Amino acid sequence: MAEKQILDKLSIYIPQKKMEEHPVERLIKLSNKKDCSTNYLVVEAIIEYLKREERKA
Repeated sequence: MAEKQILDKLSIYIPQKKMEEHPVERLIKLSNKKDCSTNYLVVEAIIEYLKREERKA
C-alpha cells in the first residue's frame, strides 16, 4: 500500500446554505482590518477548532 503524504495545501468547499452567511466576504473584510491574509485567519480558525475538539476527546 502506498504511504500517505502530508500536503501543505488545502482548499475548502463552502456548502450553498453556508454561502448565505457570506463567509468569504467576511474573511476578506476581517483580514483587511487585521492586516493579515485570509489564509492566516482560516488556519488560525482550524487550529482553534482542533484544540477545542481534541480537549473534548
